[in-house]
Parts: sequence; structure tokens; C-alpha cells
Amino acid sequence: MLGLAYMALGRRIVDGVLAAGFPQRPAHSAVFAHIDIEHGTRLTTLAARANITPQAMGELVDDLERLGYLVREPDPADRRAKRIVLTERGRACVAAAIRTIEGMESNLESLLGGRRLAELHESLNRIVDATTPDDDGSG
Repeated sequence: MLGLAYMALGRRIVDGVLAAGFPQRPAHSAVFAHIDIEHGTRLTTLAARANITPQAMGELVDDLERLGYLVREPDPADRRAKRIVLTERGRACVAAAIRTIEGMESNLESLLGGRRLAELHESLNRIVDATTPDDDGSG
């Protein structure tokens, strides 16, 4: 059931982003969902977080770079490495996704009620905490 809910909600986020004027493919969510918005993220870290190969992540990053959402910049911690960083257009796209998610949260509260939604959040947080390895976000 979690997988079905994840897919349904993911489609709604992509639909909201598209409706806001940010063309992309659903697969691009693997980048947007895992990138550090402020400082960017190394490609290998994005791939690990999304549970896909670095090659597959590289193709997604290439697509989003062509669309003007991302750039590759030298990593200040290691000049040989690159960080994938959001452009202003990329930040605006993320903001559209956040607005869509906020609307979805409101709809879920209407559907479930505030108490049950809070319990759902708590349960999902416990699942994530129990199944996510430590990641300091610096990757």
C-alpha cells in the first residue's frame, strides 16, 4: 500500500509541476527529491539516495541541465569533484513542487482528519528513521 500511495502522490506532484509551467519527466523526480537545495549534491550521492546507478542519474542530470534546472559546479570540498546545483529555474521548479505538496497535505487532512494525518506523519517518520542510513548531506 505504501508503494501505491507513493506512486499516486508522486504523479500528482509531477502534474502540479507541469501545470506550473516546468516541463519534465516523472523520472526527474529522482533528482529533485534528493538534491540539497542550498548547496547542491554530488552525482554519486544523488544516485545512492535515489537507489539508481550513477550512469542513470547522470542521464537525468544531463536532461535537467539541458532544460535549465541544474548546473555542474566544482565542489568546494574537492575541486576534482562536481556538485549538481539548482539554477534559479530549478529553485522555482522545486517551489512549485512544494506548493503542490502543501495542497496535497491539505487534501489529505480533509480526507483523514488532522489527528489521523498527524499519526500518519508520525508513523512514516518512524519508518524512514528506522530504514534510512545516516547521511550528513555533504556528499
